[in-house]
Amino acid sequence: MKETKLIFILFFMAGFLHAQSLYFPPLLGKEWATTTPEQLGWCTEKIDSLYDFLQQKDSKAFMVLKDGKIVLEKYFGTFTQDSIWYWASAGKTLTGFLTGIAQEQGYLSINDKSSKYLGSGWTSLDTAQENKISIRHQLTMTTGLDDGDDPDCTLPSCLTFKAEPGTRWAYHNAPYTLMDSVIESATGKNYNQYFTQVVKSKTGMTGLWVKTGYNNIFYSNTRSMARFGILMLNKGTWNKTPVLADTVYFNAMIHSSQNMNKSYGYLTWLNGKQNYMLPGSQIVFNGSLMKDAPEDMFAAMGKNGQIINISPSLGLVVIRTGNPPNGSSGFVPNLFNNDIWKYLNKVICKTTSTNSISTKQNNLIVTNPVQNILYLNRDAVTGRFKLEIIDINGNILLTDENNTEPDISNLKPGLYYVRIISSDKFKLQPFVKI
Repeated sequence: MKETKLIFILFFMAGFLHAQSLYFPPLLGKEWATTTPEQLGWCTEKIDSLYDFLQQKDSKAFMVLKDGKIVLEKYFGTFTQDSIWYWASAGKTLTGFLTGIAQEQGYLSINDKSSKYLGSGWTSLDTAQENKISIRHQLTMTTGLDDGDDPDCTLPSCLTFKAEPGTRWAYHNAPYTLMDSVIESATGKNYNQYFTQVVKSKTGMTGLWVKTGYNNIFYSNTRSMARFGILMLNKGTWNKTPVLADTVYFNAMIHSSQNMNKSYGYLTWLNGKQNYMLPGSQIVFNGSLMKDAPEDMFAAMGKNGQIINISPSLGLVVIRTGNPPNGSSGFVPNLFNNDIWKYLNKVICKTTSTNSISTKQNNLIVTNPVQNILYLNRDAVTGRFKLEIIDINGNILLTDENNTEPDISNLKPGLYYVRIISSDKFKLQPFVKI
């Protein structure tokens, strides 16, 4: 009986994970399949409020994709589908992705010292100290270089010692910008040329990297941002063409890269973590980066509200571009991004926040698959209870009492059960850890 039940659960979860197949728009042209909010059962009467909010916040464009198909696409003012806009620091995720391709192709290893590609003296540090900085430190914002005076300046005179590499997280633009030079040196190709060859040509993206002061900024239309979102949603594969086939690197990119800022992977922001840090500050804030967004969401976010959100559990890609939402600039628009989700949740007619509770009495889990925190439906676990996490072999891996948000970050990806024991009754539900 137990084996039969396990087979059924495995079959059910396999169907759950693969029920939705992704759509990929053709590489050329403007053809793009759509689905309507009505077909998805969304609350269409809430869409105008969402658009009004976005317009008030000086947005240029907004898109929502479900399983690759366009559900919402709105342009404001004179902005159109063909208009070009800057990604700002949302382009960091592009660079993180491109670094993975360069490693996969054998041009570099992220464990290499940065000076192998940037040359000796790219900082003001002595040689021994400079050689401690690796590409991994550049990807994770942990170089230890001082970001205090001019965080954009890439001159050696600006790159001075602050801490040992890997011991301090700081949102430092200069070491990130120098990743362009690392990739150019490693591949022997111009940055735009290499990006076009390995990413744009395989996804149908358009756009161009443009040098602006110390920075190198990507410009494209909104649909190119959406294409990159689909690529990330499909774990680096476009349709059946692997763009980044290294799943180990991709998974590392969208998981916590260090312990100081759990909400940062490889040049990518992560939701649903225990804490987060923000640019220009060494304060560690407890809780999720965006409490009203899906727990498993990861994001490319840039100055003035340039946003690409990806939620694998919901099959959603959400794009926003525009001017500063409150009339003033900001490096990482996490609060504004969270506000977008407050409105979008009402349109979806579902609560997707990291702190939300499902209203279904028979559903123990708010979101499934699960990333690091297992959020339980408090309506389904009333009163005192004992919680157990069990693997498919029946081994109890974790026990807790009266905790509706157990930390499962130590579990390997795979299929598990959560069992809730209350009085003489128990409830059992499978879940997938990703």
